[in-house]
Order: sequence, then structure tokens, then C-alpha cells
Amino acid sequence: MHAKVTENIQQHRFELPITSQAFAVAYYTLQDGKVALIHTEVPSEFSGQGIASRLAQGTFELLRKTGRKAVLKCPFMSGFVAKHPEYTDVVAG
Repeated sequence: MHAKVTENIQQHRFELPITSQAFAVAYYTLQDGKVALIHTEVPSEFSGQGIASRLAQGTFELLRKTGRKAVLKCPFMSGFVAKHPEYTDVVAG
């Protein structure tokens, strides 16, 4: 899988295609001009393969590229940034 993370603005989520039918997603809301990451989902049959980490990395890279800041409300995303301090510049506060 060499897919990249894209933003689905209509559904307020970042998406990483796994197969033609399956996606890993990070849902968000907008708060005061920031992107509040609220929930991350990977289909259970794909758990344990590092897909959520690839989703998180791609999400933070996309936010950085577009000059936006993230508010971490999702426990997975918070834990990811704690383990990957190279993304702290993308986090608000």
C-alpha cells in the first residue's frame, strides 16, 4: 500500500485508502480556524499493521503543508504526537 492521505472536506475527515473498498479515517471538526482531530478509525481486519500511524503521519504532513494547526482530541493522535515530536509544530497550544 503506497496510497497517500487526502482530505475529504465534505465528510470532515482525512482518508487513507487501504483497498478499493476500505479506508482508514481521521475525523475532525473545525474550531476557531483549527482542525480538531476527534476520532481515528481503521477497519478491524487491518488492525496491527501500522495503518493508523501512516494515517496520522499523512494527516500531520498535510496539515503542515497547508499551514493549519491541529487540536488533539483523539487519544490515538495525541499518543502518536507524543511518540513523534517532529509533529509538535503542527499542534496548536
